[in-house]
Amino acid sequence: MKQYRVRPGVGVKFDNSDPDDTGDYRNNDSGKAKAKDDTGKVIARLDGLQERLYANGDRSLLIVLQGMDASGKDGTIKHVMSGINPQGCRVTSFKLPTPEERAHDFLWRAHREVPAKGYIGIFNRSHYEDVLVTRVHGAVSGKLARQRFDQINEFEHMLHQSGTTILKFFLHISRDEQKRRLEQRVRDPEKRWKWNAGDLDERKLWKKYMRAFEDMLVATSTDPAPWYIVPANHKWFRNLVVARTVVAALEDMKLKRPPAPPGVDWDHLKIQ
Repeated sequence: MKQYRVRPGVGVKFDNSDPDDTGDYRNNDSGKAKAKDDTGKVIARLDGLQERLYANGDRSLLIVLQGMDASGKDGTIKHVMSGINPQGCRVTSFKLPTPEERAHDFLWRAHREVPAKGYIGIFNRSHYEDVLVTRVHGAVSGKLARQRFDQINEFEHMLHQSGTTILKFFLHISRDEQKRRLEQRVRDPEKRWKWNAGDLDERKLWKKYMRAFEDMLVATSTDPAPWYIVPANHKWFRNLVVARTVVAALEDMKLKRPPAPPGVDWDHLKIQ
């Protein structure tokens, strides 16, 4: 999955990233079926890795999901994280700041939701909203946004040094695909609950958001906390890319089987 990783200091232009990309899988029924089968195998691997993460209790994993409306943040959580024990995972959705949150620095609400050691935390949107929505709508200047980029990098570096592995995914969809998904919400009674008229207002600002995302990805993709631009027009490929990246990160932790409690004769232990 390294091809989707944003290298630190390297410029990002979405014109060079194809949201329709499906990697080595053909975009047909057989390719889709193969990708789904491979995704299932990867997700099955998550179960054992998460159990070791929880049992060791000395590391944590933070997954950040960002993207335009209808890019698939909820769907990614639903499908990829289906292999995770809910007891060891927490999802936090970041919406408009509450009065209490606005009374603190912009990173305060994110910091208090960072996963404890042994846990996986998922941010559905995140602290990056304060350099995206606020910037696009003119609530913060470009100068203040750059200052916040530095503060975010320092924050994430501190988390990394404290034992938190950070993975950040930008779910990259095309404007046409967003239109199709929003129209689907209108047509499908089962999806209408997701409808938000404000999504149409944000859609009008598409170009501004793309420029803000490009700046954000360049400024905040670091070795301790990398960004991945995930082709997300095809949900089945999006899920595979995210699942493989998460599993690879957990495997890189070299999580060992915790030792059994000492002082027990395991070979002769009898339970009445």
